[in-house]
Amino acid sequence: MTTLLVIAKEPRPGRVKTRLTPPFTPEEAAALAEASLVDTLHVLLATPARRRVLVLDGAPGPWLPPGFDVVPQCGGGLDERLAAAFAGCDGPALLIGMDTPQVTPALLTVDFADCDAYFGPAEDGGFWALGLADPDPALLRGVPMSTPTTGAVQRARLTAAGLCVRDLPPLRDVDTAYDAELVAAEAPEGRFAKELARLRTGVGR
Repeated sequence: MTTLLVIAKEPRPGRVKTRLTPPFTPEEAAALAEASLVDTLHVLLATPARRRVLVLDGAPGPWLPPGFDVVPQCGGGLDERLAAAFAGCDGPALLIGMDTPQVTPALLTVDFADCDAYFGPAEDGGFWALGLADPDPALLRGVPMSTPTTGAVQRARLTAAGLCVRDLPPLRDVDTAYDAELVAAEAPEGRFAKELARLRTGVGR
């Protein structure tokens, strides 16, 4: 079975979802980040897995459900931190972030029987998921992160290594208030959507 990983930041005001401010306050942005992370973690719990790992920048809090191994993120850029997360796996692994609370167990239930990698493109040009049958940190190191071409470069890195890649559906990351509205509409029953609805009444006060 596959190891499922989530790479995340502790949802503390001023450290997460800073592009949501404004219209949200840093505290409200952190509350939305926590809701997104909790939704994501519960989807992983509902997905068959060999192991579930939270690769965390910061400290776990009461938002963390049981069933996860928590490992600290290493230093360096995002490419190095993603590479290190895969380096800790000894079999097939699928990694996602904390910014796609609309993700479902069906999307995360992958089978490497006829491919070497899974790639989930994000609508902003990045990627929301990366799965490797044989985790090799070198496949991520040096990929420029947080650019409009990050996803294309990462996918090209996989195919250049001779890997057979299967694409997952594109998803939208929650980066801006506009993103938050669209993502909440995709998963209206999730904690993220409910937190956004609760905060809407306070925006602009």
